[in-house]
Amino acid sequence: MTETDIERRLSAPVVAASLDAIHDLLEEWWSKVGEVPPRVRFGFDTAVIEIAGNIVEHSGAARPDGEFTLELSATPVRLRATFGDDGRPTSFDPDAVRMASIDEETGRGLALAIAGVDQVAYRRDGARNVWELESERP
Repeated sequence: MTETDIERRLSAPVVAASLDAIHDLLEEWWSKVGEVPPRVRFGFDTAVIEIAGNIVEHSGAARPDGEFTLELSATPVRLRATFGDDGRPTSFDPDAVRMASIDEETGRGLALAIAGVDQVAYRRDGARNVWELESERP
């Protein structure tokens, strides 16, 4: 970390109420990050909330006592969010993700996350799912 890196971390239960804590963390983090174009900020926020929502929906259902972590970091050139959760493994192929049709009630989260940032990556690390989101700062 350098003097210009801004980092924040949250550990929380995998429940819907934790989404409010993520919103609060993002708001506080953005107040320290400095100038970011609104398009980049909106896309990053959308991606973070959509991935968090998927973790709550899918990991929380699989393991009601589960926890997740969120680490936010900003450097002069990059914004990054890293989630970790102890839910079941998932398969994620960014090339296979498609936006749900207008008639479908679900299925937009991953597509919105991918559209909102420059990179979305998933890996399994031991017993944890790890999601990494990155956006370049113009």
